[in-house]
Amino acid sequence: MKLFLSFAILLTSLLTFSQAISLDTNNVTSVREGCNLIAQGLLDYYEGTKYGGTIGEFSSPYYWWEAGGAWGGMIDYTFYFNNDTLVPLIKQALEYQVGDDDNYIPLNQSTTEGNDDQGFWGIAVMGAAERNFSNPDDEKLSWLGLAQAVFNTMTARWDSDDCNGGLRWQIFQWNSGYDYKNSVSNGCLFHLAARLARYTQNDSYVEWAQKVWDWMYGVGLLTEGDHWFVYDGVKIANNCSNITKYQWTYNQGLMLAGCAYLYNYTEDQKWYNYTIQLLTSAQVFFKNMSGSSVMYEAACQPSNTCNNDQRSFKAYFSRFLALTAQLVPETKGTIYKWLVDSANAAAGACSGGFDGHTCGLSWTNWTVGYDGYYGLGEQMSALEVIQSVMIYHDAPAPYTAETGGSSKSQPASGYGTTATNAKPLSLDSGDKAGAGIITAIIGASLVGCGVWLIL
Repeated sequence: MKLFLSFAILLTSLLTFSQAISLDTNNVTSVREGCNLIAQGLLDYYEGTKYGGTIGEFSSPYYWWEAGGAWGGMIDYTFYFNNDTLVPLIKQALEYQVGDDDNYIPLNQSTTEGNDDQGFWGIAVMGAAERNFSNPDDEKLSWLGLAQAVFNTMTARWDSDDCNGGLRWQIFQWNSGYDYKNSVSNGCLFHLAARLARYTQNDSYVEWAQKVWDWMYGVGLLTEGDHWFVYDGVKIANNCSNITKYQWTYNQGLMLAGCAYLYNYTEDQKWYNYTIQLLTSAQVFFKNMSGSSVMYEAACQPSNTCNNDQRSFKAYFSRFLALTAQLVPETKGTIYKWLVDSANAAAGACSGGFDGHTCGLSWTNWTVGYDGYYGLGEQMSALEVIQSVMIYHDAPAPYTAETGGSSKSQPASGYGTTATNAKPLSLDSGDKAGAGIITAIIGASLVGCGVWLIL
């Protein structure tokens, strides 16, 4: 019986591997067709077109921030392949989630949202501005203005009271992680500032980018020397002296591409040097496979501990590598090999599921192909690494207001009337007592409903 089961599993693996996406990175049609299949699989997780689903969000267990990341990748998908089919769907999602103050703090996320969550939606709409994506149907909105709104509200939460600056991970005091300042939140702010600087040619954004860089370096989240690494974050306790030294692809990518944007705009040599050093150290995220350099999430893939969030990180890293190559041409050779090798490996890993092209997590498993993992993050990562090779097929660099970008600037946007959007929320004893009472009432109500349903 065991022998029969083993044979059945092997046969299934061989059948699905034989249906893997056929990819020729030198052929635009091949790249397009592969990405079309992967994008279809990605949208299988979308809830906004299903009965009872929420526009802009993906199915559980995928958090709201990852939806922002997914739409950012889908904007590039429409751009690279000049495909308008999904434009109405993407526009609807981006507009529906803006929130009452048009700054991506919607009511349905206002008690759980972190700075990094908001940041990834900001990066998505910044990409929409740079790709000259179809302007919002709501005439009071613009993609650039929404990105500026995210930037404005994030800078207003800059916390100088603890550790001399930096953004906390969380916006709201009651959420776990409020006592943590992490690289992804601060990296999003740095990255967004750099892109806004290049697009608008406003040097105040450069000043903010420098401010974030200096703080991250000063507190030890950025390292220099033989290796330029970006560490995960730091606890506020003990004046931010306890650094969590995990390294994630998307943190390295946020800082790398941010430096590339700043160099492309300012032509300041230091940003070029930072770009090259961060790129050189990014080698840690590539595994040598018989001469090929294949991307992997070094902090969790070897131990098979990647959670749902971490399984999407390679998507953003791929996108940021492609942007870096376009903005700093000297990096193209290195990045080209990384992207092409990883794209070919990812295509081989997209050989699972009933459709024969569901994508797996690991791209380094040459013999099996599909590794049995599946989900939104796996689809996103495969899509973005494969479509990123389009930068070598004459895909234009990100636009600016001077080179064809049509999105309107709204530099004072985002503040609205909600005080918690502008600074970290502080609760006094009365607030905490009130919150406790409300929590108790809600808990009692839930218990009562459960008893009523049973009876």
